[in-house]
Amino acid sequence: MKNYWLLKSEPTSFSVDDLNTRPHKTEPWDGVRNYQARNFLQQMKVNDEAFFYHSNCKEPGIYGLLRISKEAYPDPSSYHIASPYYDSKSSPAHPRWYMVDVTLVKKFTHALLLQELRETSALKDLTLLQKGNRLSVMPIPASAFNIILSLL
Repeated sequence: MKNYWLLKSEPTSFSVDDLNTRPHKTEPWDGVRNYQARNFLQQMKVNDEAFFYHSNCKEPGIYGLLRISKEAYPDPSSYHIASPYYDSKSSPAHPRWYMVDVTLVKKFTHALLLQELRETSALKDLTLLQKGNRLSVMPIPASAFNIILSLL
């Protein structure tokens, strides 16, 4: 059974355009340092689909469609002291943090902006739209995923 997700990134750190330039349009989704978001990463399966969401920018919104191309595996950036994602409590023997590989399926010709999502009454219960939600990885119900696709 396929699941659907939304993955947030600040475009100044990693954008849909960055992913579009990678070999095979594939890249590890690393650096997640929130336990709930990590648990969602661990639930992802190959061929699940996800929206690429730009956050903390002038025009936050959905900019692309992703496919999960590799299931969760330990995030080695947590072991390297020079990494901004270093965690002294994580090690190869006892990994604390995980990542998945994502592949860009489609970069949208126009973004579906946060304001448009808020104005769509059928999406009012979407986790993304809940006040105070800052999760970078979240599930999307299949019905909401299809509504969002229809808006693009």
